[in-house]
Amino acid sequence: MWLWLLSNIAGSLLGAATTKWFKDTKAGLWCYSRFEAIASWANKRYGIDILDKEAIAWRNKYPTIAKELDSLRRDLDALTRKVGAHIE
Repeated sequence: MWLWLLSNIAGSLLGAATTKWFKDTKAGLWCYSRFEAIASWANKRYGIDILDKEAIAWRNKYPTIAKELDSLRRDLDALTRKVGAHIE
């Protein structure tokens, strides 16, 4: 059991050190930019927001306020489109 515990701790430390080193390399910068691009695409296409965990937690904690806020945003978007159509 001690061997398992020590190997897990060592593996975690080695993984963290490797990640810290990797993020500053050219390959690391490319990988992180690709991940951000995929996350942005998923957000635009499916409404999935993997990078914004605080907003998800807030919406889960206060669902009634989140629904009201969404309703107000839809009303504002509808009014903006209506006014924009009359101006053009």
